[in-house]
Amino acid sequence: MTTREIDETVRAELNRLRESIDNIDAAVVHMLAERFKCTQQVGHLKAQHHLPPADPAREASQIERLRQLAVSAHLDPAFAEKLLNFVIAEVIRHHETIAANPQAAHDQ
Repeated sequence: MTTREIDETVRAELNRLRESIDNIDAAVVHMLAERFKCTQQVGHLKAQHHLPPADPAREASQIERLRQLAVSAHLDPAFAEKLLNFVIAEVIRHHETIAANPQAAHDQ
């Protein structure tokens, strides 16, 4: 069955839900951008004070916190952990870049 064969009321509901999904996706992207602005500042602070790019204790704490939030939000905690691990890996990569060349990374 294609969307053309779907009843008009079903199609309207499907479109309404997809518009909501699109809006949520946009909000997620904007929230991630804000998060990365903050983590860039953390990276510069770490570089200035010769701190390591990664903080395993903080990362473990954040993963546990996010898993608990996921459970309370009825989201699979394993999925939430995978997502945060992906974000953390990117943050660490940024911090390593900043540590290697603090001024160049700051100018970006």
